[in-house]
Amino acid sequence: MTDLSTVEYEALGAVARITLNRPEVLNAFNEALASDLLKALIDAAGNREIRALVLTGANGRFSAGADLKRGFPTDRRIEDVLNSEYKPALELIAGMDKPVIAAVGGPAAGIGMSFALACDLIVMADDAYIMSPFSSIGIIPDGGATWLLARQLGYYRAYELCAEGARLGAEECLSAGLANRVVPAADLQEHTVAWAQSLAERAPLALGRTKLAMRRAATQGFGEAISLEAMLQNACLESDDAREGVQAFLEKRKPVFQGR
Repeated sequence: MTDLSTVEYEALGAVARITLNRPEVLNAFNEALASDLLKALIDAAGNREIRALVLTGANGRFSAGADLKRGFPTDRRIEDVLNSEYKPALELIAGMDKPVIAAVGGPAAGIGMSFALACDLIVMADDAYIMSPFSSIGIIPDGGATWLLARQLGYYRAYELCAEGARLGAEECLSAGLANRVVPAADLQEHTVAWAQSLAERAPLALGRTKLAMRRAATQGFGEAISLEAMLQNACLESDDAREGVQAFLEKRKPVFQGR
């Protein structure tokens, strides 16, 4: 993609790496960055050659959140900004049928934290941290942060984190279940891309449907979850990928999945 001014988009085989690229302000979000990110996500989500995504930030920093230097909008309500600028990209990360891995270095603060937590998997550099600084400037967490944090940490720990605006370092995030892996900062990109490439070799239909089932599990009853799994399993078993997977298992070889 060549029409992006604040995001870098790279196709690394079957992996798309999307890099927030406003390093002069720690990749803080403005309207252009939100728009460019959505364009890049739409492109990756619709490209059948792309099977996994990495979302990261330039210069080893994920994102410091919203760019407060631009001030709050005076021509429209912040509610409209959040719903129009951020919500579509956040919902696309959660809703696309491809795994999205956040590669987090340095700060993932404010709306940057929300974008990291919206991903399916998180790799953090050993210098990384998440932070919800909203209360210190008299506003509340947004971008789905309350939903994401409360479900992962539980109410008490999530409210404490947001009320106090404290930093939660990479190892603390790992212990709390907010990160999958912590790696040296120098290895963050190589490690995350390699993980994404290994996922890209797996059955894309199965990964996408597993994501759908798990995303819905948070708001479903047990019986509803069983029924959804049954429906998705039926679709999987009718696919060429399932036949290839079984045949490869019987022939003791590595399967080659086509996503159909």
